[in-house]
Amino acid sequence: MKIIALNGSPRKTWNTTTLLNKALEGAASQGAETELIHLNDLNFKGCISCFACKRKDGQHGKCAMKDDLAEILKKLETVDGIIFGSPIYYMSITAGMRALLERFLFSHSIYNPEIPTVYPRKIPAGFIYTMNASEKQIEQFGLKQSLNLHEMMIAKTIGNPLTTLYSYDTYQFSDYENYESSMFSEEAKAKQKAEQFPLDCQRAWEMGIKLASTEI
Repeated sequence: MKIIALNGSPRKTWNTTTLLNKALEGAASQGAETELIHLNDLNFKGCISCFACKRKDGQHGKCAMKDDLAEILKKLETVDGIIFGSPIYYMSITAGMRALLERFLFSHSIYNPEIPTVYPRKIPAGFIYTMNASEKQIEQFGLKQSLNLHEMMIAKTIGNPLTTLYSYDTYQFSDYENYESSMFSEEAKAKQKAEQFPLDCQRAWEMGIKLASTEI
């Protein structure tokens, strides 16, 4: 069994990456082979609307763009589980994660109402979100409703609903005094990091176990 985690954060040692690694540790505890891919290391673009993936000449279901994402998309057709991870920037997933989803989802969707997906397998998947906002603020802005849209499209593509994890009110800096951040309480942030983030790490670990244990 192979499970891949896709990191949409440009930071390799902070909240999103930490949770993705915990999820992979959980999957590995069940015997899964794991891999973490940092999207920010790759040179790629979002969908360019060339429609090659919709052609009837055998190319349908395949993204025709030739860049660093091409090999990743090939890998995603053979894995047994995917864990997506992204911080929330300006009330949405990062640009890198959005570009990955455009290419992954659109290439496996054809304009045929009788064929919901041309992705070759049914697999489990999870999505981990990290954010500076509190759960109350996220509810006020209705963020989950907008995130549900791409979750629905992922689920349609892979044939299974997603397991999700929201990590709220995350610790952004190790030295708040060096940044203009007076709207936040460093003490409250540190308390959240010390008390809640370990619980989120446990939930991520359990997500990895669940994905590696799912029988399709």
